Amino acid sequence: MRVITFEEPGHVRVSLESPAELEPGTVRVRTLYSGVSAGTELTAYRGTNPYLTRKWDLERRLFVEGQTHAYPLSGWGYQEVGEVVEAAPDVADPPVGSLVWGIWGHRAEAVLPAEKLVGHVLPPGADPLTGVFARVGAIALNAVHAADVHLGDQIAIFGQGVIGLLATRLAVLSGARVVAADAIPDRLELARKFGAAETFDVASGSVAEFMRKRVVGADTVIELSGSHLGLHEAIRTVRKGGRVVAAGFYQGDGIGLRLGEEFHHNQVQLVSSQIGGVASWLAHRWDVERLQLTFMELVHRGEVDARELVSHVMPVDQAAEAFDLLDKHQSEVLQLVFQFEE
Repeated sequence: MRVITFEEPGHVRVSLESPAELEPGTVRVRTLYSGVSAGTELTAYRGTNPYLTRKWDLERRLFVEGQTHAYPLSGWGYQEVGEVVEAAPDVADPPVGSLVWGIWGHRAEAVLPAEKLVGHVLPPGADPLTGVFARVGAIALNAVHAADVHLGDQIAIFGQGVIGLLATRLAVLSGARVVAADAIPDRLELARKFGAAETFDVASGSVAEFMRKRVVGADTVIELSGSHLGLHEAIRTVRKGGRVVAAGFYQGDGIGLRLGEEFHHNQVQLVSSQIGGVASWLAHRWDVERLQLTFMELVHRGEVDARELVSHVMPVDQAAEAFDLLDKHQSEVLQLVFQFEE
């Protein structure tokens, strides 16, 4: 069966792997769609992911000398949707024939523990493409939770890619007044559709100065551009004692991030949000599974139009062209999805 493999930096091919055997407690899922998380997967395509040059010591939670992953990297992917085509005799849920969402990578099929897919069945009539947003939607919701949004808060959200747009919508649903910041006009237009009260083109000037003409500064800023310059401007934008949620995947040294300026003088809180866990003060009530289920419920209720974010659906056989497009023309792509079945 087909699987997308990063052979080395800049080189992607569709290779073949043998189907896994069905075991007790498992189901076989045939992939329909597989969504790409551009930020994370480009780190594999470009060879900048820290797992490629450092070893993640899970017990000590430190990066140390060594290597966690090595090329070739097969099956990377962020969220998949497929049909349950076979189930072990001891499995009744999810039923054969149902459409489910989950994480099994850019591959044509997978054998998965049935318990991992309970509650992940798409309702009748749902667009299967919406299932590829469960993970990125959870990332956006996690960042909004970390921002500790209150009704009436003035919030700026930097970066209006897929996760930034979803964060904008979720912050609005939480009662915030959102200023959405990006450099791509089409994304700013989508941000307005998703409920942003105002938008700001970062190429035209300073978000911090723009916000301070209206209020004394943002109560909270969610930074999702993944740029150190963006993170520095986010710190400048928040009011004294305010919070910046750093939810982008920052690569390399922090060039342009000057912590001796507003960060130091305004006593800014800097909080990291990453989908490996939820905000510590919510861990007794929330986990990643609940984030995903909550987001998908919002999609199914029509409160978040995830389908609006799909810009490209490409056959899996065009994987090399797809990642070249992402690498060289990222501003032209919003959500890219691989299609495995006609």
